[in-house]
Amino acid sequence: MTARSERARRIGWFAVLGVASLLTVMCVCLLFAAIRNDNSIQSHLGTANATVESVAFDRTIIQYGTPDGIVHSPANGVLYPSGLSAGQLVQIEYDATDPDLARVAGRSAVLTLLPLGTTILFTWLIAGPLLWWLRRLIKRDRAAHPAPEATEVPVS
Repeated sequence: MTARSERARRIGWFAVLGVASLLTVMCVCLLFAAIRNDNSIQSHLGTANATVESVAFDRTIIQYGTPDGIVHSPANGVLYPSGLSAGQLVQIEYDATDPDLARVAGRSAVLTLLPLGTTILFTWLIAGPLLWWLRRLIKRDRAAHPAPEATEVPVS
């Protein structure tokens, strides 16, 4: 193998490490964001009955009224929507200072632990062996083609 293939493997090793680390950091940030949203809702708690308007892959849209008579439909949907279906009436909790931040009553950031945890687990189950294999190839290349020894340059 040449120095080019060793360099390509090193770049691959850093790329795999970078992607796995980035996914891990993103999952941890999502957990902290969910906790922050829950704290915000809990600190200014409002409750209402909401109608589920639509359920899609990326969001579940609801519509509900607040005591001031305004009907809200959060553009980003409701937090923790699993198990909801269109037309269903559901109890929600929302942030009274920001009615667009709503969650299904009784649900919290704890529900994010399983999907985020499994994402991190599977990321490292794939990245770990791949990193080990690439590192092994890099070490094998270095052993087969040792770097030329430096020659001493006389100092005058």
